[in-house]
Amino acid sequence: MPKKAEPAGTGQEGGPAPCKRPKREAAGGPCPLNFDSPGGFFESLISPIKTETFFKEFWEQKPLLIQREDSALAAYYQALFRLTDLKGLCGRGLAYGRDVNVCRCVHGRKKVLNKEGKVHFLQLRRDFDQKRATIQLHQPQRFKDELWRIQEKLECYFGSLVGSNVYITPAGSQGLPPHYDDVEVFILQLEGQKHWRLYPPTVALARAYSLEAEHRLGRPALEFTLKAGDLLYFPRGTIHQADTPPGLAHSTHLTISTYQSSSWGDFLLDAVSGLVFDAAEEDVEFRAGIPRQLLLQVEATADARRRLSGFLRTLADRLEGTHQPLSSDMKKDFAMSRLPPFHGGDGAALCTPGSMRMSAIASLQTSGEEVNARVGLTARCGQLPRLDSIVRLRHKDHMVLTVMPDQGGSDETQEKMVYIYHSLQNRRETHMMGNEETEAHGLRFPLSHVDALKQIWNSSAIAVKDLKLATDEEKESLALSLWTECLLQVV
Repeated sequence: MPKKAEPAGTGQEGGPAPCKRPKREAAGGPCPLNFDSPGGFFESLISPIKTETFFKEFWEQKPLLIQREDSALAAYYQALFRLTDLKGLCGRGLAYGRDVNVCRCVHGRKKVLNKEGKVHFLQLRRDFDQKRATIQLHQPQRFKDELWRIQEKLECYFGSLVGSNVYITPAGSQGLPPHYDDVEVFILQLEGQKHWRLYPPTVALARAYSLEAEHRLGRPALEFTLKAGDLLYFPRGTIHQADTPPGLAHSTHLTISTYQSSSWGDFLLDAVSGLVFDAAEEDVEFRAGIPRQLLLQVEATADARRRLSGFLRTLADRLEGTHQPLSSDMKKDFAMSRLPPFHGGDGAALCTPGSMRMSAIASLQTSGEEVNARVGLTARCGQLPRLDSIVRLRHKDHMVLTVMPDQGGSDETQEKMVYIYHSLQNRRETHMMGNEETEAHGLRFPLSHVDALKQIWNSSAIAVKDLKLATDEEKESLALSLWTECLLQVV
């Protein structure tokens, strides 16, 4: 499962190219960001840069600095999180280490000033004022609705976990030493000003966090100061450090990070295991034993390397010829770990209520008796689907479809099943807190239902009676199963 994400780094040898510094005129209206769709939100976040330009010129390549003269956006950013918000949050039982770190960079080293146990605001403020310490709040989207709203949209857009941290640094101080990270980073300057220095990467598109010694850095490739309303992006691997200039008010910035462990290498490690499983089921060559004493050898023999290369070519041919969704634990982990859909208001869940919630994987069968017991779901899921209904998916951005060996079966009967995992019942309070237990929510279906599920997935609307299943009973049962999880609605 992806671990808790933090800031990130860049990716090209020779250092990042000069970043753009576009100006953005004030945008009227109560909210300067567009929440109508994930794509619309991202484009509004990086405005005036266009999405196509961003991914062609900057993503995984070089930093982008957007400095704005936009009072509405600056006010919106400032409202996302303020130093004064910590007082109320401390009353909710924050703990040092888990929720809050107090630290300062001293002579190029990170000095941690955490106390034990519960965080008390007065102590936190003393360390901030007297020790010039930075306060780092982990995953504030757990507490602030608007950050939940923002990061939920970004998780839908990227198809990857999106974490965040708030950094509050007093004037004339620096919280963290120079370092690089293993995530793509977006910095939103919320309060005050922050002075940044970025350096050429030593590891392109780094896969791990690392400190960098001050004496090895040389001159910054980029140096600038962020003000409220400004945005900075840099790729994973970018070496960076930041401080609050002396004589100014404190600085608050939000680090939004994504794409941890989301490389082609990670996907190959995940997908190839499923291909090997399928090949071993169907091809006796994959079940033949390896040569005697192969594991005792320091180097594989030429014959063993040839055999292994042949198996890899066979897997590549199988992959080219399949239209079936790849077995993917990455899909499952993403669905298990991501934010639930943003719903605001009184915080009522969007999914099946109370005793109807399915904390484990639900089976396909939905008897008439069970359906009658769930009639109350119509208040949330709408009209019950029937054979003559026209239906479409709900919350598609919060669902994944994958084919995997039966997660509930024994080792001896690992038949393949189709799984629909979703995040409707996920707990916002545990988002990106890697030590918290999570569980999968969703449905499983026989492999014979994969074509019907793909029909629903790929259609804006479809008649239940037109689903590619053998009987009308199966068609209606499939629709009802999705409906009971609030994943399907009648048009």
